[in-house]
Amino acid sequence: MSALADKAFVKKERLCDVVGRDRYHVNNKHDGRYSPLPPSKIVQRAEELVGQEVLYKLTSENCEHFVNELRYGVPRSDQVRDAIMAVGIAGVGLAAMGLIGVMFSRNKKQKQ
Repeated sequence: MSALADKAFVKKERLCDVVGRDRYHVNNKHDGRYSPLPPSKIVQRAEELVGQEVLYKLTSENCEHFVNELRYGVPRSDQVRDAIMAVGIAGVGLAAMGLIGVMFSRNKKQKQ
């Protein structure tokens, strides 16, 4: 489903059919922070969801949340976290530029 939808269907497909000729790699980057569930439990949980309609929200219930919930029992998305941090940093930068502008403006008025 698209990022504009608020629901998605869980499907089971062969990896080669999904990725085609694209490159991919397994990313278990949170294994050092969280204990992964046993593979049999991950597969069982995933297969129980096949065919079901689930909520989808780009910021809180996306595919990265979904797979981390299956593997670690923790729904998290570094992509969302990184985007929020980037927006926050940009906002702080804009606020600082605005403050500097106001200070220069006041300084200029005082000199006149």
